[in-house]
Amino acid sequence: MQKITFPKEFLWGGAVAANQVEGAYLEDGKGLSTADMITGGTKDKPRKFSPVIMENTYYPSHNAIDFYHRYKEDIQLMGEMGFKVFRTSISWARIFPNGDDSEPNEKGLQFYDDLFDECLKYGIQPLVTLSHYEIPWNLVVKYKGFASRQVIDFYVRYAETCFKRYKDKVKYWLTFNEINVATLAEGALNGLGLVQEQDLQSKEPIPISNLKDVPQERFEALHHQFLASAHAVMIGHQINPNFVIGCMINRITWYPLTCNPSDVLACQLQSRMFNDFCGDVMVRGEYPNYALKELEKLGVDTSYILSEDKKLLQEGKVDLYTFSYYLTNCVSTDPHAERVGGNVTGGVRNPYLSLSEWGWHIDPQGLRYTLNLIAERYPNLPIMVVENGFGAIDHVEKDGSIKDSDRIAYLESHIKEMGKAISDGVPLIGYTTWGPIDLVSVGTGELYKRYGFIYVNRHDNGSGDFTRMKKASFNWYQQVISSNGQSVMDDLK
Repeated sequence: MQKITFPKEFLWGGAVAANQVEGAYLEDGKGLSTADMITGGTKDKPRKFSPVIMENTYYPSHNAIDFYHRYKEDIQLMGEMGFKVFRTSISWARIFPNGDDSEPNEKGLQFYDDLFDECLKYGIQPLVTLSHYEIPWNLVVKYKGFASRQVIDFYVRYAETCFKRYKDKVKYWLTFNEINVATLAEGALNGLGLVQEQDLQSKEPIPISNLKDVPQERFEALHHQFLASAHAVMIGHQINPNFVIGCMINRITWYPLTCNPSDVLACQLQSRMFNDFCGDVMVRGEYPNYALKELEKLGVDTSYILSEDKKLLQEGKVDLYTFSYYLTNCVSTDPHAERVGGNVTGGVRNPYLSLSEWGWHIDPQGLRYTLNLIAERYPNLPIMVVENGFGAIDHVEKDGSIKDSDRIAYLESHIKEMGKAISDGVPLIGYTTWGPIDLVSVGTGELYKRYGFIYVNRHDNGSGDFTRMKKASFNWYQQVISSNGQSVMDDLK
């Protein structure tokens, strides 16, 4: 068997989001964002949206893990692991507190200057997401988020401000995190800042899944994000031709539960609209026919797609395809098939796979399959896995050690499949685990569900002093990076 190796300049690292780590939610001039209006929850208790900040209510983003004040310590630990890249997001509301401000907030800009400088000190390249599940709250209240074309201009001003400020510090950019989540009703708030008036007037917190959805507005708002991204790509390349600007897709690969043609067709339809639609628009620069037909079936009038919009989408195509991968699920037309949960959307139980503590299928081979699907769909486009991780309950032993062997096993098995995908010819250039340090889970709002190589002594009841501790996986990942993946691949039989 031919020896499998990773490319010499492969980008190993980890990924976080501002609203899930920074805290300091109103410090140094930062404004409220959509993420600040969402309460904590659990696996069994849904997170809720409240149109005003309510007393005696837990909002995880307000303190998170206090990365805002502790980033130097955290970046030093990532440097010790040997990170080549660190994916984080800029909080739009830290730069333009209201979203429509005429001038940016200098203290916010300086924070990210300092953060990126700290990364570069350790030879870590920043990979920056401009909008990661949050937009300034004022844009929701005043403009209904991306439902308004005017918000495109505010986003472009924000993107241009960041591009100019950090043009010599950041090479890799992503315009929107998991943009395809907006194809689901649950994505209207996080992804688009879209809330209906009746929910904005609510006196009580509302489970996010119960927010009123208007598909016409949601898909029009998604279209405005496509345009905002295309504008940003064009402006970014003007500011620095060496910028590499990508899309980011929440990739949930589905398999038909059986070889019954009905299952196969149902699986194809679900996958195209969730996994392929947004990537096709942002990579190929046009709406695919299958998506237009599905929107028509949903009763969505697509006359909002103007002729000048089509031209812009062609001119503002991305340079890089990035995606998150945690699990796969099955699709079945059998209404009695057993269902399981998942990242954003659930599916039908796959009898050949095991489940995590949170009921997610564990499918490392699915990552190789997914990488090959993407490479075939978008030939010669560089690809990055920018989220892949194992959320679990970690225990601190009496001696202070944290033995997270399940996390190591999960990540190791996925890295092996990435190596196989590279040997298949997939142009994979990097891998950032989610998240290298414990953070707030976006799905449940918990710190209880931990992902990191670095443990944070912070708990959902507000206790804990934010102390950082290394888990067993810390030294394991350090070895993976120093060997450029060979410590894992050499075990491959």
